[in-house]
Amino acid sequence: MNPSTHSTPSHAIESDVTPIARSSSPPGTVLPPPPFPSGRRPTAVAPEPVFQPWRPSDRVLSLTLEQIEEVRMRLNVDVTVAADSPPAPSPVESFTDMCLHSSIMKDIALHEYTRPTPIQAQAMPVALSGRDLLGCAETGSGKTAAFSIPMIQHCLAQPPICRGNGPLALVLAPTRELAQQIEKEVKAFSKSSESIKTVVVVGGTNMSEQKYELRAGVHIVVATPGRFIDHLQQGNTSLSRISFVVLDEADRMLDMGFEPQIREVMQNLPRKHQTLLFSATMPVEIETLAQEYLHIPVQIKVGKVSSPTANVAQTLEKVTDGEKIDRLLSLLVEDASHAENSGYYQPLTVVFVERKTRCDEVADALVAQGLHAVALHGGRNQSEREAALNNFRKGTTNILVATDVASRGLDVTGVAHVINLDLPKTMEDYVHRIGRTGRAGSVGQATSFYTDRDMFLVAQIRKAISDVESGNTIAFASGKAARKKEREAVAAQREARLTLSNITLNGPALINVDEKYRYMLTPTTTKQEGVADDAWDD
Repeated sequence: MNPSTHSTPSHAIESDVTPIARSSSPPGTVLPPPPFPSGRRPTAVAPEPVFQPWRPSDRVLSLTLEQIEEVRMRLNVDVTVAADSPPAPSPVESFTDMCLHSSIMKDIALHEYTRPTPIQAQAMPVALSGRDLLGCAETGSGKTAAFSIPMIQHCLAQPPICRGNGPLALVLAPTRELAQQIEKEVKAFSKSSESIKTVVVVGGTNMSEQKYELRAGVHIVVATPGRFIDHLQQGNTSLSRISFVVLDEADRMLDMGFEPQIREVMQNLPRKHQTLLFSATMPVEIETLAQEYLHIPVQIKVGKVSSPTANVAQTLEKVTDGEKIDRLLSLLVEDASHAENSGYYQPLTVVFVERKTRCDEVADALVAQGLHAVALHGGRNQSEREAALNNFRKGTTNILVATDVASRGLDVTGVAHVINLDLPKTMEDYVHRIGRTGRAGSVGQATSFYTDRDMFLVAQIRKAISDVESGNTIAFASGKAARKKEREAVAAQREARLTLSNITLNGPALINVDEKYRYMLTPTTTKQEGVADDAWDD
């Protein structure tokens, strides 16, 4: 079936688009079966995947084009499709109207999900209809459920799996924590579907246990790219039956150097498959990946992608390096006192630091002061990381001191305060850090300590706050090329600062200083700056 020539009314959302991998071969060419990285081929011919036609309720089908656009405007959803492709399905604002499998609906009710979030309302119909999807949504928007539910519905429609074959669906994620979190959500929505087996495949855990589960046959694999490739090469699993692929936090995976592993998987998938790619930012590398591996995708953008979360009050505070720990202790004690006076539990707080050793030092210093703190970083083994997260989620430990390993994918309900003891290097990482609070519509607070060497990023944060106050959309460049330019700008600024440090403020009046560096000549008059909660009401 050729989706580019098939005409479907804009309000009809039946699956008339067969997912087909991109190919450089001429139309009509019969392609050989994909090779397997491990050299292992399945013992039997894999059955053809099933892409069931899907349609929402009659109420949704009856929506006019004008009504569909009104819904998207209200949800703050922007949808883009190629000029020669079928129109995108309408957003669906209730799970009942999505006409999902009865077992999935049972689990949605069990977990008391009332109505879809904006990304779910638009992305789920696209995925359920069999279309490829490129999704961008701010942190905490509910995108995991947006791909998990359609993925489970797809798996329920497939021929049975048996020992030695599978999986049917694959989710790739950048970190162990995010992969485990995704697996937890997939299991939540497939609890009533007893036939669905899910396994998480990540580094830092027992590989033989993963090998046993994979060889026994599973429906869904949630994995980090490196460990999944290891299993492929050892012949513990294959790609022969995968027909549903999700690349989650794709921008982060590229930043972490997983592009070769992603390409190895994508280039060896069966010809018929559906791909969903989610990314918090849209650098050129993601656009290239989408062009190569997504077939006439529907692009969905929800809200102000890659902008500071609108319901997080941000404060910038200038300190010296030597003052940071004392100021952190003061801030945490202040939060605890305020919570106690208000009759609440001690708030959950994430403290971000730059290095692993610094992470342990800060956590130890807080514990020495009688505070309940634990460290989370890549140098700890998997059981230690899981224990730290579990204690934090349960509230046994209310302060998590972490490196950027926790800046993405950490979804803990009730994080009230994010403190940047050390600012990150880029605005992109800053956005993800403060996105650990103020999630799913709640209000949060972010405090960032900075020194003179952070002035380049501080200027970006100030501008972002100013833009939000004035109601403007926030945008900044992302990706490897943008980061290279940022490093060059920081180096130029550092050089300018060194030059300016030799200038006497009371010296000759003819000294010409570039306007963008003039603030360096002005003594600091206030130590704190920020934006109050009511400034985010826009």
